[in-house]
Amino acid sequence: MIASTLAVLTGLLVGGAVWLAVREVFDVGVFARTNHRGLPVTTGVGILIPVTVTLLAGFLRVMQLVTQRAPGWDQLVGPSVTAALGFGLFGLLDDLAGTGESGGFRGHLGALARGRITTGVLKLVGGGAVALLTSAALVRGDEGLLGALRDAAVVALAANTANLFDRRPGRTTKVAAVAFVALAVWSRSPTLVGPGVGLGAALSLLPSELRERIMLGDAGSNALGALLGLATLAALPGASARWAVLAVLVVLNVVSEFVSFSTVIDAVPPLRWADRLGRSDDD
Repeated sequence: MIASTLAVLTGLLVGGAVWLAVREVFDVGVFARTNHRGLPVTTGVGILIPVTVTLLAGFLRVMQLVTQRAPGWDQLVGPSVTAALGFGLFGLLDDLAGTGESGGFRGHLGALARGRITTGVLKLVGGGAVALLTSAALVRGDEGLLGALRDAAVVALAANTANLFDRRPGRTTKVAAVAFVALAVWSRSPTLVGPGVGLGAALSLLPSELRERIMLGDAGSNALGALLGLATLAALPGASARWAVLAVLVVLNVVSEFVSFSTVIDAVPPLRWADRLGRSDDD
C-alpha cells in the first residue's frame, strides 16, 4: 500500500511537471475539438500518462543499474510501459485520425463488414495484441491458452471500459482512482507501482480537465484503463476472481451498446454528485 501511494504521488508530481513543460505542444489545430457543451478543448492530452510512466520506468532502471539491486516491485513496471504506450498510441491515432464512425463495437465492426477499416478497428486489433503481450507477465502458469486469453481480455476490456466513461470532464480519472484504491487495499501488493504512476499522471491533468480546457481522449482513457487491467491481474491472482472481473467487464461493455452511462449516472443522486464534483459545468 505504501509503495502504491508513493507511486501515485510520484506520478502526480512528474506528470504535472511534464504537462507544464509541454503544454504548448498541444496548442495546434490537430488537437482542437469541442466538448459535450460545444466548448473548445484540447484532446489527446492523456498521452502524457504513458509518457510519464515511461520516463519514471527509465529512471527506475537507471537506479537499478546504479545500485545493482532488483527492487521487489518491478514485476509490473515493464508491462505497464508497454500497456500504456501501446494503448496510448492506438488511442491517440483514434483521437487525431478518427474516421467518424461511431456506435461502439457495433459501429466499427459494421464498418469493417462494409469493407472499411476504421481507426477503432485498428485500436481493437492492436489493443488485443498489446493486451496479450502485457498480461503475459501475470498469467497463471497452470491455465495455458485459456488463462492467457482471459487475462488479455481483462486488460483490453478494462481499457475500453475506461474509454466508455470518458464522456464528461474528469469522470474516467475519478472512476480509475476509486478502482485503484480498492485494488491497492485489497492486494496490499507492491506490484501496483506502474499503474499507480499512471493514475498519478492522470490526477495531475484533472484540474485542467475539470475546467474544460483539455480532454484525456482515447489516448489517456485507454492507457489508464489498460493499466488498471494490469493492476487487477496483479491484485487478484486467483482464477475465479479473474473470471469474475472478466464477466463484469463484458457486461459493462455489452450494456454500453444499448444504455448511456451518463444517463444512468445522472439518474442516481450520489453518482451524479460525485460525477459533477469539481466540474465547471456543475450548475
